[in-house]
Amino acid sequence: MRYLLAAAASLAVSALAVPGAAQDGAGHENHAAIEAAVAATNRDADRARDAFRHPAETIAFFRIAPDMKVGEYAPGGGWYSRVLGNYLADEGELVGLYFTPESGPFDAERQANIRKGAAEFAGKVAGWTGKPEANFAGMTLDSMTEADQGTFDRVLVVRMLHNLMRWNIADSELKAMRDLLKPGGMLGIVQHRAGADAPADYADGSKGYLRQDDVIGFVEALGFELVAASEINANPRDSADHPGGVWEMPPTLATKRAELENRGESDRMTLLFRKR
Repeated sequence: MRYLLAAAASLAVSALAVPGAAQDGAGHENHAAIEAAVAATNRDADRARDAFRHPAETIAFFRIAPDMKVGEYAPGGGWYSRVLGNYLADEGELVGLYFTPESGPFDAERQANIRKGAAEFAGKVAGWTGKPEANFAGMTLDSMTEADQGTFDRVLVVRMLHNLMRWNIADSELKAMRDLLKPGGMLGIVQHRAGADAPADYADGSKGYLRQDDVIGFVEALGFELVAASEINANPRDSADHPGGVWEMPPTLATKRAELENRGESDRMTLLFRKR
């Protein structure tokens, strides 16, 4: 019932809330290029997660064209960076966007590693894709210059908003991302989804889950408008009520609960916002 209500709410928000929905010349006509990026051999080790993370459908839903400048926030191990790097390398630009190091609960060593990650991002993606390093870039949000502002077509925040919420830096980080976007540029969010009636202390980010209505209201208050919501990354088999949080679900399986092993990954909202 929780899943059905959430799905109905998403569909009511937008007529575009269907898998693969796209507009603005960035979806259906680029289908072949998106599929090629997903099918590339440099993703062979990543492919097992495609059934749960739907990269081709998600890229199309976020209306990303291959000639766009796209920021990927908190790239981590590069799962999405390899897809986006393959897709954008020839015509567009992929920029790894890293935490403002002094803003979160990061000690001096972690702050140094964040800056190191940003400095090494372009080289890593070039190595994965075989494309020139000049086609990619990395930056921490506190290093943004006036020349960077208003130059990004898209910024993506994938399974990371809960951390920003629990660290109390979501407001400042999203405002910085908004500054990077062009007028009318778009913010794409994929996030573990709590039930609409989940207690506030469960859906505050500490368990990895957030309520969809809360996310929409929060992001809109920062100068965005919701364009579309999709069930591309939904999983009705995830009850989203695990005492140990989302990390009890695959692929982490932190508590080794056998009954969760074959449920797929977490139930996720997929939201697209436009900069107002």
